[in-house]
Amino acid sequence: MLVLEPPYGIDGRAKTRRKGIGELVLEIHGRAAHAGINPEEGVNAAHELAFQMARLIKMNDPRRGITVQVNVISSGTGANVVPDFARAEVDVRFAHAADAKALEKKLLSLRPVIKGARIVVRGGMNRPPLERTFAVEALFYHARGIARELGFELGEASTGGGSDGSLTAAMGVPTLDGMGAVGDGAHSPREFVFVRALTQRAALIAGLLATL
Repeated sequence: MLVLEPPYGIDGRAKTRRKGIGELVLEIHGRAAHAGINPEEGVNAAHELAFQMARLIKMNDPRRGITVQVNVISSGTGANVVPDFARAEVDVRFAHAADAKALEKKLLSLRPVIKGARIVVRGGMNRPPLERTFAVEALFYHARGIARELGFELGEASTGGGSDGSLTAAMGVPTLDGMGAVGDGAHSPREFVFVRALTQRAALIAGLLATL
């Protein structure tokens, strides 16, 4: 399987590793009260979310390629109101399929710290990682050999982003990702491709299709 996503970097490296992805929403339900008159009667959902965020931070393990990031947060209706609801969107990335189940179990089993608070976790892992198996490695070396015949060097890289290559690789299909147009600035107003590299990339793909 050849995935025509953009390569890694302006030197056009193929992607032989991708992280798996999880998307979760953490909802905290508390109880509203006046922040000045009777705060003790409230259950502060924002405070509970802060406790849970501290737990999520501890799940990060850079050595294993695991990141758990709280990236969107909302809570409260006014500065003088104990919030009865808080919400966080959580992005999870993991390099090894073996880590997915344990990580998902931790996330789905979060329990409240503050008495009276209630936690609802929605979502889970939705894309496996593309791991550098022997089949992926062999396909990359084959592609690198064709590139050398065409007069250029094909490097390889890993990335935290996801693509359909993760799905095919998880099914055992030899997959080489990042075989598309070389450029930079993905998902930004300055995104571009090098026109001069298009024929080179097309020749590489043609060579692979003719020899696989």
